[in-house]
Amino acid sequence: MEKTISYLLLLGNILLLVTGQVLFKIGLTRSGGLVWNKLILSPMIIGGIGLYGLATILWFAVLTRLPLSVAYPMQAFAYVLALIPAYFLFGESISATKLAGVAVILFGVYLLAR
Repeated sequence: MEKTISYLLLLGNILLLVTGQVLFKIGLTRSGGLVWNKLILSPMIIGGIGLYGLATILWFAVLTRLPLSVAYPMQAFAYVLALIPAYFLFGESISATKLAGVAVILFGVYLLAR
């Protein structure tokens, strides 16, 4: 049960990081890029920073439960999850090469989790 909780905390951390990146992308797009006086007031950027703060707290909990050599490489799962909003929200293409990379990452995460 303890191991399950550890991996759920790690998944929560990853989901918060990916969601934060999505908010950053939306905020940057709406602000017109790196326009600092607009970014510091952007609710999306502020929300993304807040999610990163929560992700960091979860990360601390993960590090107390899992070895760094397991937890940190498993964060590569964020690359896989990030393709979903990239495709559906931002209209980015997912090539065969990207899908092959996803397969390699998933296999690596599987090996680490065992």
